Amino acid sequence: MFSRILIANRGEIAVRIIRACKELGISTVAVYSTADENCLHVSLADEAICIGPPAGKDSYLNIPAIMSAAEIADVDAIHPGYGFLAENAHFAEVCESCNITFIGPSPENIVSMGDKVRARELMKQAGLPVIPGSEDKIDSVDQAVAIARKVGYPVMIKAAAGGGGKGMRVCHNDMSLKAAFTTAQREAEAAFGDGGLYIEKFIVNPRHIEVQLLADRYGNVVHLWERDCSIQRRHQKLIEEAPSPVLTHRQRERLGELAVRGAKAVGYSNVGTMEFLMDENGDFYFIEMNTRIQVEHPVTEMITGIDLVKEQILMAAGERLKFRQRDVKISGHAIECRINAEDWQNNFMPSPGLIEYLYVPGGRGVRVDTHIYAGYSIPPFYDSLVAKLISFGKDRQEAITIMMRALDEFVVYPNKTVINLHQEILSDACFQAGDFSTAYIEERFEDLIQKGGGR
Repeated sequence: MFSRILIANRGEIAVRIIRACKELGISTVAVYSTADENCLHVSLADEAICIGPPAGKDSYLNIPAIMSAAEIADVDAIHPGYGFLAENAHFAEVCESCNITFIGPSPENIVSMGDKVRARELMKQAGLPVIPGSEDKIDSVDQAVAIARKVGYPVMIKAAAGGGGKGMRVCHNDMSLKAAFTTAQREAEAAFGDGGLYIEKFIVNPRHIEVQLLADRYGNVVHLWERDCSIQRRHQKLIEEAPSPVLTHRQRERLGELAVRGAKAVGYSNVGTMEFLMDENGDFYFIEMNTRIQVEHPVTEMITGIDLVKEQILMAAGERLKFRQRDVKISGHAIECRINAEDWQNNFMPSPGLIEYLYVPGGRGVRVDTHIYAGYSIPPFYDSLVAKLISFGKDRQEAITIMMRALDEFVVYPNKTVINLHQEILSDACFQAGDFSTAYIEERFEDLIQKGGGR
């Protein structure tokens, strides 16, 4: 087992990892930018080292600075969290070359599944259904138009090297495709250092459903069932729940089997998530694999009772999974609302600055993962996520009821947040009935704005 782990991240995920390490008896080292000197993860860790100025490229993305901190602190492992360097194969290779364990999959796994075109081909070879589209990266607008005409409009342009909505555009005809191509290419280059694009048939009104996987170094792979992530804005998830309210038992088992098959086909190890779209006919299509812990992992933890971050650490340390697929049961229902410091009624404008008053909800069935506190100043340099509010109930209706109560209690003053938006969504009849797709926010936003104005 590791004796000392450096957390190469910040905010709520750094806090989450530190807590798991403490429960495992592992010493922790936090790194921080000058903007994060007062962030909670800095005070919770056993040691903290400043690695640079506020900009991510000069601190949390600065591999030499992070490795210097790791050597100074004499750590034997690094946990990358999510975002920043979590899916950077070069960073994983550097860790290996310095005899420091990277708590995540192998560099080879990151490379093969990080390139969306390559991942798509590998999963197709493994027998997973994929959306019709380009087989390789697209080099020109003319090539993009030819492929789009072949698979049929509407199509979606995607960045081959990344995710999170960057470089993604839906196109309904040749004109819109030509207009979007260069913009998407530039956006992908800026976000991932790779302007490569590919095209897929756009699935109308799909559900976004993902499967959580655990895989040790000895070929043991289990899935922890699925999460429904269909409530999203511009491909950024807002609400996640587990299990999905629309899958039958047979669909649920089938999806899990596909995810495990895909992971085994590439010799995957550590945690990972297979992401699928489900169309209106109930057919599934593989879209990508995330080779890291995800923001929404708590809902899976709540319904399975398995601590994903601890399992990550144990598997990276060379331990075998202590359970098999038959041991992983679903108990109850969990919902996660991402609390972002944004003015959702003003084009989701970020709302950084001093938190003068904070009240965090509690009580039965409520979990809050956060790094904020009264007197903390939210910096303007990073993602606006300030907390994850998770509810758990014996069934979906109880989880919704508990979440609505918890949202009503949650106060972050005077900063603007999306708390009111979540209240409107959860009280909406379509959400309560489970009748929604990834287009929900786009279709319902004006109604939500009007209703939210009264809160």
